[in-house]
Amino acid sequence: MEQSDAAIRTRAAERKAPPTIYDIARLTGVSPSTVSRALNKPGRLNAQTERRIRDAAAELGYRINPMARALPTGKTGTLGLLVSDITNPAYFDLVRGAERVASETGMTIVFADSQESPELERATAERLQTSVDGLLLVGSRLEDHQIQDLSSVKPLVVVNRLVEGIPAVIPDVRPGITTALELLREAGHRRIAYLAGPEASWMNGQRWQHAFEIAVEWDMSIVEIKSNAPTREGGAEAFGRVKAADVSAVLAYNDLVALGLLRECRDHGLDVPGRLSIIGFDDIFGADLPTPALSTIRMPLAALGERGIRRLLTEIDGGESEDESALPTEFVGRESIAAARS
Repeated sequence: MEQSDAAIRTRAAERKAPPTIYDIARLTGVSPSTVSRALNKPGRLNAQTERRIRDAAAELGYRINPMARALPTGKTGTLGLLVSDITNPAYFDLVRGAERVASETGMTIVFADSQESPELERATAERLQTSVDGLLLVGSRLEDHQIQDLSSVKPLVVVNRLVEGIPAVIPDVRPGITTALELLREAGHRRIAYLAGPEASWMNGQRWQHAFEIAVEWDMSIVEIKSNAPTREGGAEAFGRVKAADVSAVLAYNDLVALGLLRECRDHGLDVPGRLSIIGFDDIFGADLPTPALSTIRMPLAALGERGIRRLLTEIDGGESEDESALPTEFVGRESIAAARS
């Protein structure tokens, strides 16, 4: 049922104007400039006055307007967060961690997705930079020089990537991979495969390199198998190549690829873990739901998001980061691995 123009105009007229700092000033008996300092620059007034102003602001339902705050400060109070694939559940906890820190510091996050396209990522990043104070690139598929060019415009931090001269937050994949391959070796596996992710992914290169080095050190044979996409479909499509490689275990680039391979094995009657052990990467929500439950290497996703935003805020303020250490990964053993078949 359509609403009449008169009803719409009546409802619009009944809406209350949003409260301003002048309303708070009248309620608390202080000057508007004092209200502004209390709300925008905490710690500049005595604690009792600041608390009284903030209580009055909450009572009136006052919300800070980031655009208005940008006029005198040159800052918008917003941060851009750009991920390589919004459909990958691995980013859920990372984004939540980033949002938690942004909320605590009074910042707003503008979220965007590059759909695994370097061209779209660059265009989106350039567009975001015109309206945010800084940019967080997660799993970037850009060339190093492109990221460096972006960083010359606004503060920028990369997550799951290392670029010379650019602040970065990364995980240490070696602990998780070492434990996973050690368990496979103890279970009798001597010929394994790494089911790769996108060639443009820096993290894919890190996971393969560490798996290769450890396997060689322990006298295990390892082969890299390409997948068409870092998705369930990509994992399923790689089934034939995995089977032809005659391996007893697979370490996949991520859980989505591993789950796709697991499903295809089931559909073709290949027993997992009886004939093939499978290990994923990330420990996304739902990795423990299939039968068998997927063993995986857990990434510190929420911590990556939290540290990424803190690092970005430090860059915006011109400070120095206190913690540069890589965040460790850990192996999570479930039902998708077993002793190698003799």
